[in-house]
Amino acid sequence: MSRNGYRISHGLYAVLCSAVLVFAMAAPTEAASLPTHHVRQAAISGQAKPLNRLPATQTLRIGILLPVRDQAGLDKFLQDVYNPASPSYRQFLSVPEFTARFAPTQEDYDAVVAFAKANGMTVTSTAANRLLVSVTSSVANIERAFHVTMGVYRHPTEDRTFFAPDREPSPDLNVPLWHIGGLDNFSIPRPAQLRQATGGGTGVNIAGSGPYGTSYLPSDMRAAYYGGTALTGSGQAVGLVEFGGYEIDDVTSSFNGSASSTNNGSNYVLTYTTQGVPYNIQINNVLVDGATSSAPYTNQPQDVEGEVVLDIAQPIGMAPGLQQVLVYIAPGGTEGYGGDYAIFNQMAADNVAKQLSCSWYWSPVDRTSLDYIFLEFASQGQNLFVASGDSGAFPNGEVTYPEADNYVVDVGGTTLTTSGAGGAWASETAWAYSGGGITDIQIPSWQVGVANTSNQASTTYRNIPHVAMEADGDNYVCIYGYCAGDWGGTSFAAPRWAGYLALANQQEKTGYNTSLGFLNPLIYPIGEGAGYSAAFHDIGSGNNDCCGQTVWYSAVSGYDLVTGWGSPNGVGLITALTGIAPPQPDYSLSVSPTVYRGITGTARNTR
Repeated sequence: MSRNGYRISHGLYAVLCSAVLVFAMAAPTEAASLPTHHVRQAAISGQAKPLNRLPATQTLRIGILLPVRDQAGLDKFLQDVYNPASPSYRQFLSVPEFTARFAPTQEDYDAVVAFAKANGMTVTSTAANRLLVSVTSSVANIERAFHVTMGVYRHPTEDRTFFAPDREPSPDLNVPLWHIGGLDNFSIPRPAQLRQATGGGTGVNIAGSGPYGTSYLPSDMRAAYYGGTALTGSGQAVGLVEFGGYEIDDVTSSFNGSASSTNNGSNYVLTYTTQGVPYNIQINNVLVDGATSSAPYTNQPQDVEGEVVLDIAQPIGMAPGLQQVLVYIAPGGTEGYGGDYAIFNQMAADNVAKQLSCSWYWSPVDRTSLDYIFLEFASQGQNLFVASGDSGAFPNGEVTYPEADNYVVDVGGTTLTTSGAGGAWASETAWAYSGGGITDIQIPSWQVGVANTSNQASTTYRNIPHVAMEADGDNYVCIYGYCAGDWGGTSFAAPRWAGYLALANQQEKTGYNTSLGFLNPLIYPIGEGAGYSAAFHDIGSGNNDCCGQTVWYSAVSGYDLVTGWGSPNGVGLITALTGIAPPQPDYSLSVSPTVYRGITGTARNTR
């Protein structure tokens, strides 16, 4: 099958019609043939030099992912739950409800567990949503069960080796499978780069309340972007994707004397005082995929611990009344492949945090491998914010993951100026390092119509980012006992948006006993409507030409490829999101398959 000259090897659909959200993916038709890819292009092309076989006795952690059942039913449900005219509008599912209606049958799931055990694998955990079976296994058993040969290769761009299969897995199992996660460690999750101030306007107009040149503290973001006191995030939880550990003392120190913590077993209670009011927030660590400790791992790089620390501090600064911050930790970095599938599936299976944030990036062998989990997020009213990156503009689809996925909200970066220390929003410009541009995924319907001659957006492919927040090198962070005020990155902006969404979800929960869900179908109608200026700060100056790119983009009036729709305008956006739905634009009724530009056959999704 082809469309517009590009090969489509399996369908992935997303359409919004009169604010109606529809997702669809073609289910596997043959039990032994998985519809996702597992072989790295570097190994196929010979770019990565083969060295030897992976030792047969070596133990790997892998995840066996299953597809949803009744895809048509899930499509219809998502259509209704995101349609303001439907009686099912924002009536999201619980995990048991999702599992009963759309998860693989218990019989099929049990068959996968039995298959793993029969092939000598140790089942380390099963999932309440029946989308994932986590196992450990010797290489020999993996090769026999999936009919692959696991090889060791010289990495073509990094000074290390990696392991990967030589062919697509073909298990002798009469049950549909979706993907086998963990069969390679070609791409290891890395934190969005924490960039110190480097000039070019960085930090010249800040007016934060922190030390070291009036750097921004987490509380300054609440004053600038919310400005009120009524909403605190009460009853809400934020979930964080992490691939490393952290020191709780660094978290408390990041509030510059206004926070303390107590140990509650392997978790913590952070007491944070702002505007004279003390709040107690639970920081609960969720260890997945073999992570054994929330403390910093041996030889963990500084930016890894710093990423986890800032991710925890930022949503608390925005929403000090959060009930809890859930820190989902999987092994990563020097410990090998990070279990991204395990973290995201645990977030979905827990369904505790409705606002999720990821400030890490990697390049999976198949970028659709997690989409069934992300569909569950949408059906349960969960939303995932992702840092758009800190290397400026990326032309022609050169974008990493998960910001490249269709079911996330990409957050760009800005340079914020406030009215004074701990003061209100005064002005904002685009941050030169803000990741933004045109991906290689066919444009989702909610973005149709946003492109114009000034913003350079694509009319064919998905554009990012969607929104933005302060990310310049003027933020206060403590890492391994050392504090500084010149750190930045969109890794700050994503968890800040998660904290802001907690405020909006608190209001939605109070008024309607539900949550907002996936934001992209909601914010685009607002951005294109008459209430745009009341909901967003429209950032119309600056660009993301930081690093000598041949293609870069400027911030312009309305949507742009540096700051998206902009940053939240106080209570205005919360009112727009939680109030009566405004008239919606007339979105196309056509269903648009995901097309990956210029990638066909077995090379597809191997960037």
